[in-house]
Amino acid sequence: MKRSTLSAIVLRGAIPAVLILLLALPGDIFAQSPQSDHLVSSEMLQQQVEAASHTRQQNIQTVANLLNTPVAEQAMKDAHVDPVQVRTAIPTLSDQELANLASRAAEVQQKIDAGALGFGLTTLLIIAIIILIVVAIVR
Repeated sequence: MKRSTLSAIVLRGAIPAVLILLLALPGDIFAQSPQSDHLVSSEMLQQQVEAASHTRQQNIQTVANLLNTPVAEQAMKDAHVDPVQVRTAIPTLSDQELANLASRAAEVQQKIDAGALGFGLTTLLIIAIIILIVVAIVR
C-alpha cells in the first residue's frame, strides 16, 4: 500500500510542480543566441554584396570602355549594329557573362594599347564581343 501512496503523491504533486516550473520559464531559454544563430553575419553578407556590386560595375566599365573606342564605333557601324542598343544591353548581362566579356575586353584593350593587333584583327575581335553581347541578350 505504501507503494501506491508514493505513486499517488508523485502523480498528484511532483509532476504538476515540474510542469508549472517549465511553464514559468521563458520560452526562449533553450534557443540559440543571435550570434550563433547564423553561419554568416549580416556585416559579412553586406561586405560580400558590396564587393560583388563593385566587381560588376568594374566589369561593365571595362566592356563599355572598349565599345567607346573609335575602332569599336566603326566596327558597330560597319556591322549595322546600333551602338546604343549594345551599350544599354551590357548591364542586363548575368554576372558570369559580364565577367567573361570584361576579361576578353580587357585582353583586347591591352593588345590594342600595345599595338599588337592590326586594324582588321581589332575590328574582328570587337565584333566578336558585340556578337557575344547580342547572343547573351537574346537568350
